[in-house]
Amino acid sequence: MTIALTHIVPASINECQLTHRERQPIDLDLAVKQHAAYCGTLRSRGLQVIELDVNRDYPDGLFIEDTAVVVDELAVMTRPGAESRRGEVPGIQAELARYREVASIEAPATLDGGDVLITGKRVFVGLSSRTNRFGAMALKDILEPLGYRVVIVRVRGVLHLKSAVTAIDDATLLANPHFFDTSPFANFRLVSVDTSEPFAANALPVSGAVLLADGYPNTAEKVAKLGYHVQLVDIRELQKAEGGLTCSSIIFRTNT
Repeated sequence: MTIALTHIVPASINECQLTHRERQPIDLDLAVKQHAAYCGTLRSRGLQVIELDVNRDYPDGLFIEDTAVVVDELAVMTRPGAESRRGEVPGIQAELARYREVASIEAPATLDGGDVLITGKRVFVGLSSRTNRFGAMALKDILEPLGYRVVIVRVRGVLHLKSAVTAIDDATLLANPHFFDTSPFANFRLVSVDTSEPFAANALPVSGAVLLADGYPNTAEKVAKLGYHVQLVDIRELQKAEGGLTCSSIIFRTNT
């Protein structure tokens, strides 16, 4: 069974952390509806969606992916780069401990889950405003003894590595190469977003479909022409909080 952990939209989402976006008013009711539709899309792809309500006092609590990196063997609890978000981790750890052994990233390391891209046994960690080299090396120390290869990638101009590049299958990446160092990805097929849609690279492959944020039609057409089944999800209000498709869930297979 594949589980998607999600989190309710906090009423305080308008107070969220922003790094690369100008603050715009977020319509809370519309954000809640869009998040419900996002969860519904995951259910329609056969995932068991578990919607948590443990971080409602944290404006960014919706973006649950940043709190953990989950692989088959264990869950690694992160130490978010934004100090205001570090209190989100314990509540998510309590849930993940039901499914995995747990390891933790400790100070002075910082690591956001949005900076971690996993394709098979390859793990790419973005150095960004939220993830430092200590965090990348800490994750490397945890995962490489389990057979993973951890590679550091420099990120520029966007919040997280997965704002710049995501995997649409184990061999193919959707990317904006202006936002990251592409050299660690030489063995992948790189599909560039349409130049008119620089922020379209955050894709979520789920059960035979590639979920893309609605509003990037040229990139969606490009991916569809490669033979992928594209499903569009409207997350425009969540994008105002510097969110994407991947950051609103933690998806993993159960080990039972």
